[in-house]
Amino acid sequence: MTDQNSSKSLEAQIAQWRSTVRRRSVLQAGEVATLEGQLRAQIAELSRAGLATEEAFLVAVLRMRSVDTGSREFARERSDHVWKQLVAAPTDSVECRAAARKDAIVAFGFAVLAGVMIKLPELFGISITDDADKSFYLRNASLLVLSCLIGYFVWKRRLAMRTVGWLAGAFAGAVVFANLPAFGSARGFEPLTALHLPIALWLGVGIAYTGGRWNQVSGRMDFIRFSGELFIYFVLIALGGGVLCAFMALTFTSIGIDPGPFFQSWLLPCGAAGAVVIASWLVEAKQGVRESLAPMLTRLFTPLFAAMLVAFLGTLLWSGRGVAIEREMLIGFDLLLVVVLGLLVYSISARDPQAPPGVFDGVQVVLVVGALLADAVALWAMGARISEFGFSPNRVAALGENVILLVNLAGSAVLSVRFLIGRGSFQNLERWQTAYMPVYAVWAAVIVIIFPPLFRWIGA
Repeated sequence: MTDQNSSKSLEAQIAQWRSTVRRRSVLQAGEVATLEGQLRAQIAELSRAGLATEEAFLVAVLRMRSVDTGSREFARERSDHVWKQLVAAPTDSVECRAAARKDAIVAFGFAVLAGVMIKLPELFGISITDDADKSFYLRNASLLVLSCLIGYFVWKRRLAMRTVGWLAGAFAGAVVFANLPAFGSARGFEPLTALHLPIALWLGVGIAYTGGRWNQVSGRMDFIRFSGELFIYFVLIALGGGVLCAFMALTFTSIGIDPGPFFQSWLLPCGAAGAVVIASWLVEAKQGVRESLAPMLTRLFTPLFAAMLVAFLGTLLWSGRGVAIEREMLIGFDLLLVVVLGLLVYSISARDPQAPPGVFDGVQVVLVVGALLADAVALWAMGARISEFGFSPNRVAALGENVILLVNLAGSAVLSVRFLIGRGSFQNLERWQTAYMPVYAVWAAVIVIIFPPLFRWIGA
């Protein structure tokens, strides 16, 4: 009965949309029918991804508002009404409450499983507190945790078995390459594997999260938003966990018990692993909130980082000094560029694609151009370091990452300037960023799989 009611409600809403399009646009009947087919296809796709019928209808109409005047007018007239209906639905519908409860229980189960997976190697004599085994955990922690996160999205998105099989095969290959003596566990390559394997595996999380929409720009952009929100929630959970540990240490120490070993062996590793899944569930549960925390932080820090890069480049030119080529300095420089790129990508994901260029877009152009010039400076310093000390796996990996960043930033700068001066659309910039995402995962996979045998062969 519930499905029949939802179907009737959807048909009534589509009929209202059809009437508005016919009144407010100059489209012929055949063209309206074509648009309706596109609308229904969008609704079906969003419903398969896990959205409720009413929510799928609203999102589909909002996506099509750039196609014709009628859809734009309908979205403006109906958005408030439908939005209130969506916000009220979780509290008014018994089915929605039951679905939310089930989702929370399943997410908690996968969080517990992530904690168990972290402790599972101890059955084979590999201890997380043993210094000799820390290399194993550094290489495999992402495998153990992200497999549980992907399992949660496999359940939630009801992924096709073919997709599940590809993801399982990718993780099985990652296990092999991360632990074979000739690859990830080779002496000197453990840090590279530990750093780059999570980047490669995060592509698998994106495929599971988008639920069959990875090939669409909107699906990849949704995953970017999810990644930013996940980071924010994870940090907040970590801060709360730090407070919990502090009070626990205070209370147990007062009675002569040292909780340190328990923290080190159980609470911290299992809590951190489970927090990844719980933070993901929180992002999913809060996805109906229009003004989330991450976009606001992005708008706050983008001007600050843009000003900092301008000040740095101006000081560099005025003083005539070069960038220090010490390893720690270059690592810090690369981390800065990654943060700047994150601000750029997330500011794109949080922006209304239909809005005209504004002041914030100009600030974003300054940020992109500043980051591009800073990356060029970093590449020059990196080239000087390689010419002085020669090639090594770490230097080549960093050089490749900086080149990838340079191409990404250069394309973003061109498209951002074109949009700002009215020569291009914002969708071009959005499409460039989302299409470029797999490049980072591919380079990370190359480092994990190709670098160990390659540099062993050339004797570097």
